[in-house]
Amino acid sequence: MKSEFLPEAEKELREAARYYESEAPGVGIAFIVELHKTVATILDNPLAAQTVRKSIRKKVLSRFPFNVLYSVEDETVVIVAVAHQKRRPTYWQRRLKKRKP
Repeated sequence: MKSEFLPEAEKELREAARYYESEAPGVGIAFIVELHKTVATILDNPLAAQTVRKSIRKKVLSRFPFNVLYSVEDETVVIVAVAHQKRRPTYWQRRLKKRKP
């Protein structure tokens, strides 16, 4: 199984890492490492996380207030959002409509 980030999710990852790095050197890198660990856990058992909407699942990062929202499509885990837990809880749902033909 492999992973793929939607462009919007990739942007969220970069913005959060930049923010944390600007607050304290090394914390942005720690955020990226934690996110990649979480994605690896998802890849090991993609159906273990809580379902939040239809085929979308949520995995919480351990050290940061972020959720990884993803779907499993064939042999790919598609990361839909890297979402802060306290901001706009359902904003990412419109991304799903863009993906449907």
